[in-house]
Amino acid sequence: MIKRILRDKLQSQLGSSKAIIVMGARQVGKSTLLKELLDGNTDVMWMNGDELDIQQLFSQLTSTRIRTILGNHHILVIDEAQRIPDIGLRMKLVTDQVEGVQIIATGSSSFELANKVNEPLTGRKREFRMFPVSFSEMVSHSNLLDEVRLIPHRMVYGYYPEVVCSPGNERVVLRELSDSYLYRDILSYDGIGKPEKMTSLLQALAYQIGSQVSYNEISQLVGIDPKTVERYIDILEKSYVIFRLGSFSRNLRNELKFSRKIYFWDLGIRNAVIGNLSQVESRSDAGALWENFCISERMKMLSYNDSFARSWFWRTQQQSEIDYIEEEDGKLHAYEFKWNEHKSKVKCPLSFSNAYPDAAYSVITPQNIEEFILSHS
Repeated sequence: MIKRILRDKLQSQLGSSKAIIVMGARQVGKSTLLKELLDGNTDVMWMNGDELDIQQLFSQLTSTRIRTILGNHHILVIDEAQRIPDIGLRMKLVTDQVEGVQIIATGSSSFELANKVNEPLTGRKREFRMFPVSFSEMVSHSNLLDEVRLIPHRMVYGYYPEVVCSPGNERVVLRELSDSYLYRDILSYDGIGKPEKMTSLLQALAYQIGSQVSYNEISQLVGIDPKTVERYIDILEKSYVIFRLGSFSRNLRNELKFSRKIYFWDLGIRNAVIGNLSQVESRSDAGALWENFCISERMKMLSYNDSFARSWFWRTQQQSEIDYIEEEDGKLHAYEFKWNEHKSKVKCPLSFSNAYPDAAYSVITPQNIEEFILSHS
């Protein structure tokens, strides 16, 4: 079994007075991790927020009733907690009124769950984000050499646990994942009036990884207004399908200030969305896949390390650009991603180095990828 980075973090919180919130897309391994962590623990009661009777139970919850239901159990696990109305208030009731009981809640949408628990549970919770399996986790599971060799495979099929654990059946698993996890959660939001437009939007974003995204252009392409495009993208981001990078701007007048790029947390999902699971060697988008792979793995690593680093891309009106900028503790580091190692001798744009002379600059290729996504410096 692949050991997940969050395991030790969650273990350290067991027995504390705080509720534990684990957020991440469906099928990234949240429930599996908790079952492994709590295996053999007879103090645990499991509930599933997807089930109607559980939703009804919490709608009429009192401290007396929950004490009776829990009996001698001291840990209450609630899967897909965002499905339960007013779950934050219900969790607060248990945390405050039922002594000796700790709640662990999972959710596949920060859009719903975070909004419901943040205010009621202020100071009473610890939040964690969980992603598809990371490069780092696979290196620990096997070894660095094997995982580096498998990077072209991961760039096509991604890192969802079931995909990683189903060699030879990746296409079948990805079809099921992209259908069930994308459409069950995202397209079920009340605010999505035209699900087919969301699907078209997702495909448009998949074709634009690594490129600047214009909401106006996408609105014309998909046939919905720019404000709806932005709202749908917000839902996709808070459902852990995509994430956005803004543009870095401080010193130069011609730096782009309000642009954004969009990446997928998992390339297998991205490739399934556009129906292209051909091998990297034959693809015209290999460079974009490499950029997405590097940045998404870096973002996983920063999140798991509780980093305060901030991330951007950089571009000027004259088309000078850098793929990724990171700042932590006042230090800037610029990165360029090159899938073709023969192009790894590129130099930092002069306009950037002149404007930010103290910034470090690195080119990341398959030859040195471990420096970027295994270490945090």
